[in-house]
Amino acid sequence: MLRTGLCGSVRICAEEDALVGLSAHPADHELSEEQSHAVAGLVREELARRRISRQFLADQAKISLSTLEKALSGRRPFTLATLIRLEEALGVKLRHPEAKPAASPAAPVRPASPVGVAPEGLGSYSRPAVSWIEGVYLTLRPSFGDRRAIYAYRTEIRWDDAGSHLAFHEADRVDAAFTQHGSVSVPHQSGHIYLVTNTSGQYRMAVLGRPTITGEMHGILTTLQAGPGSQLTPVASPIVLVPMAAAGVPEFGRISPDQACHARYRDTLRRTVEESFARFLPVTAE
Repeated sequence: MLRTGLCGSVRICAEEDALVGLSAHPADHELSEEQSHAVAGLVREELARRRISRQFLADQAKISLSTLEKALSGRRPFTLATLIRLEEALGVKLRHPEAKPAASPAAPVRPASPVGVAPEGLGSYSRPAVSWIEGVYLTLRPSFGDRRAIYAYRTEIRWDDAGSHLAFHEADRVDAAFTQHGSVSVPHQSGHIYLVTNTSGQYRMAVLGRPTITGEMHGILTTLQAGPGSQLTPVASPIVLVPMAAAGVPEFGRISPDQACHARYRDTLRRTVEESFARFLPVTAE
């Protein structure tokens, strides 16, 4: 602020001076250029070794892809908060003694699950105990847009080394923009299998029973159906995952009644309800 008097203008900087020397929150502490360069090299090495994409790592670490890309390219330094999230997602230490910010106190890090064991929130299962779930599946559900059609796509379930749990990824969807990927929960109590997508708190989930003798997993899908404009409506439908080895020559997309595979897909999907793998309760008149 300027105070004007007989002797000219005098700049008053008391408020600005009071702010000098106040440090940012420790979690916002930026690493030096040398430290950031070393961390970027370690992260790129882990990405290559695990064969995972930068988008997948960003999702697991709950940071934006833009933040990760800029830090890896050297356009911005890593912050302590980002570094901790990446360490938790990868399950490895990225901070060497020389890479620790000097003025930052040690940040608490959640204890990681043992290698090869899923987090408690996903059922605490070991990889050998769920290896029978891993594979590629033909996925069938009713079409939301055409009552007579069946929607078919591919779902792959694999062990995610970075997160130490099973993960699923969809592919060959006609509506590619809505392709899902997420975590697999296998709690001991119910014996059911949950395919869970959590995007910024928005959930989509499939609850599947254990495989039949032919390897099929039947269950219920709960999601949001896209309507006109930005309208989203909660919807539930039967769903079945058929091992690709038992699916013959699969066809993907919106399967109409005039296609050769429609009857076979329809009968497989009907079993979900007819054989009580899942139930949809009606609202009675009285």
